[in-house]
Amino acid sequence: MSQWPDTRIVDLLGIELPIIQGPMAGATNSSMVIAVCNAGGLGSMPAAMLSIEQLREELKTIRQHTAKSFNVNFFCHQPPAPDEQRARDWKNLLEPYYRELGADFDAPTPVSNRAPFDEAACAVLEEFRPEVVSFHFGLPEKNLLDRVKATGAKILSSATTVEEAIWLEQHGCDAIIAMGYEAGGHRGMFLSEDLSTQVGTFALVPQVVDAVKVPVIAAGAISDARGVAAAFMLGASAVQVGTAYLFTPEAKVSASHHKALRTAKESQTAITNIFTGRPARGIVNRAMRELGPMSAQAPAFPLAGGALMPLRAKDDADFANLWAGQALTLGKDIDSAELTRQLAEGALAKLNRH
Repeated sequence: MSQWPDTRIVDLLGIELPIIQGPMAGATNSSMVIAVCNAGGLGSMPAAMLSIEQLREELKTIRQHTAKSFNVNFFCHQPPAPDEQRARDWKNLLEPYYRELGADFDAPTPVSNRAPFDEAACAVLEEFRPEVVSFHFGLPEKNLLDRVKATGAKILSSATTVEEAIWLEQHGCDAIIAMGYEAGGHRGMFLSEDLSTQVGTFALVPQVVDAVKVPVIAAGAISDARGVAAAFMLGASAVQVGTAYLFTPEAKVSASHHKALRTAKESQTAITNIFTGRPARGIVNRAMRELGPMSAQAPAFPLAGGALMPLRAKDDADFANLWAGQALTLGKDIDSAELTRQLAEGALAKLNRH
């Protein structure tokens, strides 16, 4: 596999194939990470929805089952100030659904949480020393980032604009994930809140490549070998693939999410903030149609999901987030290792044909 036109990422991260499995909180566990790593790609363990104890157990399992480089991913948002009135208004908006589904409206509202990177998480990284650490929503404060770098880890983070890419390079990223508007899950935006100016993958990638000196990883609607080859033609050194890995048996998705991925059309995803309070792309369902998809009433990230949790428990097809990118119809029912190899081998065949 030495015929790649750009080997900067494989050299930097110590991997064989320039295929990075996207860290999908809630859907990814150690089994997927191990499979991707052992196939030659970079498996990514998402930490945002794990307790410190759970994170430690997952990293222990990964270390036991692969000697390859792997990535651990963290969110680095600022937890919001409590806003009881906004939370009350949001729950009141949902009351008709509670009544319809027989959920207990008067019970205390569950807390929906996504943990930001902190001192405790940093200590786990110092213990396990993963080869790669990636961030979403910018970067953590400098003293924590310096500690991560001191472990020897290479640092990645997502940019949704050229401005964000330049900022990340200036603040110590070793490589930048150029995340196009087509991508599933949470937008990585951190210097702007304006969704109307977000850029598509294949417009964003070459502009980021031209703007920074560090290698660039393309992300967003890359689900087959054609997308991988195209990303390389635009100057990327690797790709990050998310939605395609949701089709693998290693993905931990609900039955409703599993079905939606296989039945939705490419035009049936949208950016929504109703499930967490922050923009993210998912398959359109009843909650998105009737409440949003974007709602100014949704509490700040990550609190919006709390009041929806009792509804999800009753009907997760209509009231749970079904994250997916716009290339979902390209997904195939194969395992994570085979997907990793097929993406690389197919892309390499296309690139070497030209």
